[in-house]
Amino acid sequence: MAKNGFKVLDSDMHIMEPHDLWVRYIDAEFKDQAPRGRLSENIRDLGMTWPEDAPPGRVTTGTPHKGHNYDRNQLLYGDHAARGWAPDVELEAMDVEGIDIAVLFPTRGLGILTRPGLEPRFAAAIARAYNDWLYEFCQGDNTRLLGSGMLSVYNIDDAVAEARRCAAELGFKSAFLRSNIVNEKAWHDPYYEPLWNVLEELGMPLGFHEASGSSSPQVGERFEPNFGLRRVYSQPMEQMLGLGSFLGGGILARHPGMRVAFLEANCSWVPWLLWRMDEGYEREGDIFMQDLKMLPSEYFKRQVIVSVEPDETPARHTIAELGSDQMVFSTDYPHGDSKYPIAVESFLELPISDDDKRKILWDNCAKFYSVAGVPQPSGSA
Repeated sequence: MAKNGFKVLDSDMHIMEPHDLWVRYIDAEFKDQAPRGRLSENIRDLGMTWPEDAPPGRVTTGTPHKGHNYDRNQLLYGDHAARGWAPDVELEAMDVEGIDIAVLFPTRGLGILTRPGLEPRFAAAIARAYNDWLYEFCQGDNTRLLGSGMLSVYNIDDAVAEARRCAAELGFKSAFLRSNIVNEKAWHDPYYEPLWNVLEELGMPLGFHEASGSSSPQVGERFEPNFGLRRVYSQPMEQMLGLGSFLGGGILARHPGMRVAFLEANCSWVPWLLWRMDEGYEREGDIFMQDLKMLPSEYFKRQVIVSVEPDETPARHTIAELGSDQMVFSTDYPHGDSKYPIAVESFLELPISDDDKRKILWDNCAKFYSVAGVPQPSGSA
């Protein structure tokens, strides 16, 4: 397709799941526990309801209301919602933006596995149901619509099994998790090692995708009820904490074949954090980072990518400091902070070179997700 001469691979495009996805797709034994999406006049209402939260004997799907950005949503997405956010709608939106290929992440499903204390078998069934639905969705054109599989870490063996299924049976290009912790175990805890082992074995990249709300403790919640401030801090701060575990916590040092993306949280904070982590390694690494054999920033350059927003002008400083090899592009369609339908156009207006744009829009992402014959990166130091 090419947009103004640039091929475009969206590292993080979203779908809008049906409100009754989990009722229809979850294992039969859990149907009475299945969450449902709220319905409202606002076509982008993202909330979920759970049977245990509803009045006795009744499951609610929410009270009709207009909500935030009502007029904008109707103008941009009214037709998309009327057509059920189906695969042809997704492909049409990609054509409007000039996107050749997109890796798909959930909307309602971003928060569905953040509830503390979820029964592990139920949580695993939630992930399987979403992945089964996403597989069917991608059949609309599985050369352009690439799935990223949902994993449940409430029982690590379930996460391992689902990662294997996503790769072998569903053909997904990646798996994803939220950065914020749901089980009181930091990502560099030994508990997660079986999952890192299998992702490395499969050559399956892992996307960390944060959101502005969570049912588990999250940095931004201290600003409630000011959601504007919560949005400012939640995503980048939680991603910083996650990246700290992978770099300073030694995960990437122990798993040189892993590839990890930190998505939808900007990239302009990265140079400072890497500088700070390198300084910490130089001071305390001999005691607290003994798995590391080189600076945290070197593991970042070897195994990590981060996404740039379409209008993130400070990203030019990240490029000046680190280069553009670790950066990918995202439209965030159809979320409230997406620049759709001019996300790609907005990115092309950034004050960076065409060579950097080409890397960010296609080359880096294609390499990370092993798209179109681009070989996977070596795990050697």
